[in-house]
Amino acid sequence: MKPCYINSAVSISAQDTLDNSSFLENTISFERKLAKAIHPNYRSFISPIASRRMATGVKMGIAAAKKALALAELETPDAIITGTGIGCIEDSEKFLNAILDNDEEFLTPTSFIQSTHNTVGAQIALTLKCKGYNVTYVQGAASFESAVLDGQLLLHENEAKTVLVGGTDELGKYLINDIILAEAAKKQPITTPFGEGAHFFSLSQSKQNNSFAAIKGLKIFNKTTPETIKTKVEDFLKEYALTTEDIDAIVLGKNGDAFDELYQTLQDSSFKSTPQLHYKHLCGEFFTASAFGFWTATNIIKQNHIPEVLKLNTINKSSYKNILLYNQLKGHQHSFTLLTSC
Repeated sequence: MKPCYINSAVSISAQDTLDNSSFLENTISFERKLAKAIHPNYRSFISPIASRRMATGVKMGIAAAKKALALAELETPDAIITGTGIGCIEDSEKFLNAILDNDEEFLTPTSFIQSTHNTVGAQIALTLKCKGYNVTYVQGAASFESAVLDGQLLLHENEAKTVLVGGTDELGKYLINDIILAEAAKKQPITTPFGEGAHFFSLSQSKQNNSFAAIKGLKIFNKTTPETIKTKVEDFLKEYALTTEDIDAIVLGKNGDAFDELYQTLQDSSFKSTPQLHYKHLCGEFFTASAFGFWTATNIIKQNHIPEVLKLNTINKSSYKNILLYNQLKGHQHSFTLLTSC
């Protein structure tokens, strides 16, 4: 598949990543189990009347999408593709609680209508008056990667010249408490906080003046083991005439649970002499947290610099041309993403 070019990268996360000109210089650490997003002044992106009816994920998504398009100097993309794990869970919880509180009677449909997973993509399209291709992927921890892969295919097949791709998830109020309780009962639970965020990227078929990185390859697979992960990554790189020695940094989705063994296997073998990075201690764990890792990698390529807060080892390189991202959740929904400078 042809490379597709990245012309902008925008993040709303638990760190000051939207308006901050510095790149993860002054980060926030989390003592509690939740890493809530730092919200911008939404008046700059959404009218107050519309904003008050929107869930957190929708507001974050619209703001990040609009800024991504502005940075790419693009008014309307040919396609909008989003990934999400739990969609607009706040409105889902509101509707379910209303059913209980009102004994299943006299229910208003607003929260139900706005609780669907494709609400974020739909609201972005309505705001931009974009009538093009619009799809939402709900594939667990591979939701964002599925959206990116679809965007790649559209560009490769000349179905679009520009694509807006993003991943967004919100914490909600009730479901996250259940997840925290379930993790606490496990022998080796997730130790990073649980987070939320919205991350959007403008992709193009051809290189633009503001292009700063490219997606060279992406692969999604469901299962592997510590014994086979090394072969998996080597075979993936071989498809692009690369070896593990050609990778200038590897970005890992470590969250502290038992399945970090998969990451550690690569750290101790194939990428022992490679700069090793992690990011979920900054943004939290959620289904589309890998989009924050993607944003991190694009900024490393753009600025040719790795912030200290990301480093798992002390190895540095003079330049960062090829960066590999590897993410999985609970031993499933694995993804390799290969980014390169352009």
